[in-house]
Amino acid sequence: METFSVKNLSFKFNNAASRALSDINLSVSSGEFLLVIGESGSGKTTLLRMFKNELRPKGELSGEILFLQKNIDELSDNDSAAKIGYIAQNPDAQIVSDRVYGELAFGLESLGLDNKVIRARVSEFASYFGLSGDFRKKTASLSGGQKQLLNLAAVMAMEPEVIILDEPTSQLDPISASEFLDALRRVNEDFGKTMIIAEHHLSEVFKLADKVLCLENGGVKACGKPSELAAFLKGERIEQTLPVSARIFNHLGLDGGCPLSVKEGRAMLGEYKNNHQISYKEIKTDKKIIDCRDLWFRYDKNGSDILKGCDLSVYQGEFYALLGENGCGKSTLLNLINGSVKQYRGKIRRFSDRLACLPQNPRNLFVKDKLGEDLEMVNNSYKELSDKFNLSHLLDRHPYDLSGGELQRAALCKLMLTKPEVLLLDEATKGLDSFAKNELGAFLRALTNEGLTVLCVTHDLDFAAEFADRCGLLFDGGITVENYSNPFFSSNAFYITQSAKISRGIFTNAVTYDDIIKCLDAGDGV
Repeated sequence: METFSVKNLSFKFNNAASRALSDINLSVSSGEFLLVIGESGSGKTTLLRMFKNELRPKGELSGEILFLQKNIDELSDNDSAAKIGYIAQNPDAQIVSDRVYGELAFGLESLGLDNKVIRARVSEFASYFGLSGDFRKKTASLSGGQKQLLNLAAVMAMEPEVIILDEPTSQLDPISASEFLDALRRVNEDFGKTMIIAEHHLSEVFKLADKVLCLENGGVKACGKPSELAAFLKGERIEQTLPVSARIFNHLGLDGGCPLSVKEGRAMLGEYKNNHQISYKEIKTDKKIIDCRDLWFRYDKNGSDILKGCDLSVYQGEFYALLGENGCGKSTLLNLINGSVKQYRGKIRRFSDRLACLPQNPRNLFVKDKLGEDLEMVNNSYKELSDKFNLSHLLDRHPYDLSGGELQRAALCKLMLTKPEVLLLDEATKGLDSFAKNELGAFLRALTNEGLTVLCVTHDLDFAAEFADRCGLLFDGGITVENYSNPFFSSNAFYITQSAKISRGIFTNAVTYDDIIKCLDAGDGV
């Protein structure tokens, strides 16, 4: 039985010049795990919102969407809420209750279910998702990963037919993201729930999918099984978003089944082992621009310490990536450095007063109704820089109407107009696809070559491995691991790139896809 059947679906936003979706035909079977991929702006989020009446944007719609063989427009509000679950990017966006147990019960209470039914479902799904120990905790005290797992549990308690997820791991640290995707796999296998998920980060989720839909400019570029689609996309721009093992397979021009997992990738790569070593980046100067010593900080006088004797040195012209799990204190450390909060012990020395900080929510930087007005307020000569950030066509738009990736670029552009010497970035790649991340990374590297210093908090290990000079892992209030990016990712166990997992013991210091290709090309017969 089909969960969704989409026939000739097209959609155009009000006042838009072109269609956001164009002639989409798609069938999603019951129990199927469908992965939707594509560049930013390709129509992924718009398509997902078409499957949920309450979230459907306003505009011109044509075609037909059938849900369980009935027109989705005929679905009642109660049935839409109960049968079609939806989980968004921001873990905080869906949570409405102040306690975990209240959040699990909220949807069921809204449907008017009997108290006995509510208690039974809440207890079952709290146990299933390992939330029993957090049952009476405040939702605000949970980490990002725990909040997203709570969102999934609350949706599952309503016993939906399908769960739709729009980049649910984009704000999670690597371990939390892996755990969340494993929870999705279990739900799909244990309950047979239909899953429709849009993602930019494909290394973990690609192998879970039964079918992959690739969108391009609002239309279907390709749709098929993961291994088939990976081979089909060889040489296409979108190929660079695929799992590393699939990209290596395409580069080598091999035949047969395309590897999707680390295990399969290592088996494929083993026969190409050689002694070629990847050299690593080094600090250009010994001149410190930020020096933190023995920092202790807590938000409440009687609360727990977030930072416990933390030390950090960042050098002029360096790109330093700060990693760690959700809630470990990375953003807190940035706030201490920029002076928005004050440590109760320890010392921070800043050797430049020209600091600019990108917060986790870039909306907080904008106050005008038009992006151009916001940029002009900082510097009259904003147009040249807006061209570099590909924002010229968005200057008349309200900043809040921009997509996540566009908003990040706009925020960075506004900061750079202040001509800072130190740039503090809090999750700068959030909401960006692989192409935008590479452009951002190259732009930041060019700035560091000119002397700008970048301290970047990120969950994106591939971004850190590709562009950072050094990386540090913040854990238990201090930086426990710190090294140049290549040896950092080569030696870690969990905070490690997919490329490093595949190449460990085969090539030396190869922590990115490009590193692996360099090693392969240095060998014989490749």
